Amino acid sequence: MSNSFFEYEIRVLPEHLDEMQHVNNVVYVGLMQDVANKHWDSIPPTELEKEILWVVRRHEIDYLNQAFLGDRLLIRTWTGEHSTVSWIRHCEIVRVADQKRIISSKSVWVMLDKATGRPRRIEEAILNRFK
Repeated sequence: MSNSFFEYEIRVLPEHLDEMQHVNNVVYVGLMQDVANKHWDSIPPTELEKEILWVVRRHEIDYLNQAFLGDRLLIRTWTGEHSTVSWIRHCEIVRVADQKRIISSKSVWVMLDKATGRPRRIEEAILNRFK
């Protein structure tokens, strides 16, 4: 399990809203992917990273509250348990004004070899990035 959190804020814009005038659930999935990529990119790459990429196998999302136009949202992620080729990534989105959690999620990411497109063993060097 990692204690390495990564977070950033956004402000809800009109393009984030659905017909009910709150943030559309598809936007949250995009933010989950965005924060995972930003977290990964926040640590200087090694030669190994040129050979790999990550894909999502599964998302579990709990929608706890709604967010509306103009809300400031804190998007936070951290890594969790891992197997030979997959790694759990947690995410939560919190409304800054009242600290209410908007979503809580857990995703399973699989590491692939760029050359073959097949799953690749997660080496210790990769795991150490987020410890």
